[in-house]
Amino acid sequence: MDYPNLPRNKQMNKIKNIGVLTSGGDSPGMNAAIRAVVRASIYYDIEVTGFIRGYEGLINNDFIPMDRKSVANIIQRGGTVLKTARSEAFRTVEGRKKAYENLKAQNIDALVVIGGDGTFTGANIFSKEFDFPIVGLPGTIDNDLAGTDFTIGYDSAINTVIDAVDRIRDTAESHDRLFIVEVMGRDSGLIALRSGIGVGAEAIMIPEANMNADDILHKLEHSRKDKASKIIIVAEGDDTGGAFKVGEILQEKYPHYDTKVSVLGHIQRGGKPTCMDRVLASRLGVAAVEGLISGESGVMAGQVNREIIFTPFDHAIKHINAEKVSAKWLKLIDILSF
Repeated sequence: MDYPNLPRNKQMNKIKNIGVLTSGGDSPGMNAAIRAVVRASIYYDIEVTGFIRGYEGLINNDFIPMDRKSVANIIQRGGTVLKTARSEAFRTVEGRKKAYENLKAQNIDALVVIGGDGTFTGANIFSKEFDFPIVGLPGTIDNDLAGTDFTIGYDSAINTVIDAVDRIRDTAESHDRLFIVEVMGRDSGLIALRSGIGVGAEAIMIPEANMNADDILHKLEHSRKDKASKIIIVAEGDDTGGAFKVGEILQEKYPHYDTKVSVLGHIQRGGKPTCMDRVLASRLGVAAVEGLISGESGVMAGQVNREIIFTPFDHAIKHINAEKVSAKWLKLIDILSF
């Protein structure tokens, strides 16, 4: 949703100062989103205040005024210049009340929060409790939010996985090895899904597919016998119990395989964001500011079919299985691994 006729003069807007924070797990592209929020606010003659370490910064009144210089030369950097944290205090009524009092004391009229499921859960409660305008930006590598085709950081994460597994494939082929590679995705298998297809994995194990070790054994038995290496991608939240458990089962059933397990871990969060994530973050950051000016609140800004839309937090949170892992994707995996 675009707002081509928004006024630039702040005297015509109710919002004079926007707070911005990053919360939860970091994701590549968060800095690009912060930059877009700051520059869009300045464009519309609105002050910007950055809170350090997410909701903890709200509670501890830990903030910095932001201007053009604050966001210079950060679009290409991973992580978040505002830092991030998970806040137990913000889960309490007392913590949220203190955060609200600090916002009012600093004359902040609205918030842009950048994060994922937990971030939006807190924002949703806070917005309703204090009738405070908040727009969220989907900053999470898991891509596990409804209301956007892709989340900020997802493209960077899967490209990191592909680069790592391509390197693993080199050594796997040199030694005729079977590699089980675990990627992030506690509740969502979307990193495993796309990266597995992208690296030509023999099998992909994700929570949404209900695949077990017997299914993997069947695939191995019916796969090409002359293939020098085999790669299995496992989401960390897979029902089987993770890559090490899968490795134990396969090693027991197929002792002739030289089976290795590799857990990629937090390298998926780091590194420079891809161009796709930088552009997505920039577009959504501007949309968040324009949305607040136009009266949006309690919503996440997302991009669906190249268009900007706003989705209520209630719907954006944890509505991913049916919408993003369809039977067509699972069939594609079967066809390509045949």
